[in-house]
Amino acid sequence: MSSVTPADVLARRRDLLLKGDIDGFVDLFAPDAVLEGPFTGPQGASLRLEGREAIREYSRQIMAAPLRLEDFETVEVYQTQDPEVVIVELRTKATVTTTGRAFTATSIQVFRIREGRILLFRDFADPRGLEDVLFAASRG
Repeated sequence: MSSVTPADVLARRRDLLLKGDIDGFVDLFAPDAVLEGPFTGPQGASLRLEGREAIREYSRQIMAAPLRLEDFETVEVYQTQDPEVVIVELRTKATVTTTGRAFTATSIQVFRIREGRILLFRDFADPRGLEDVLFAASRG
């Protein structure tokens, strides 16, 4: 049994993402991990990725967007009755690099973390705020 707690994994995730270390971030996932975004696909459709390499490819595409991550502010972490499952309220602060426009996106994230690896990452983010910012950026 790993002595790495879910809080340790989430702190590591934050550090890696803020450094832009996508491979390090994705390596936090188990090989058969699942990433779900019920509202984050095109035009609010759901997204489901299965396996670390699918998550790696998707993460690289996201990081190629004209965004600079400034901070992940954890508002609250809720430990569920299942010790592997935590729920996180998060504010992500970023800047659109093409316009300099700053924005904050909020989300609720559910994680299942076992032995220091993320098995499930379910992100309930409202995509409208990001879509609005990126649409404005594309219009100049």
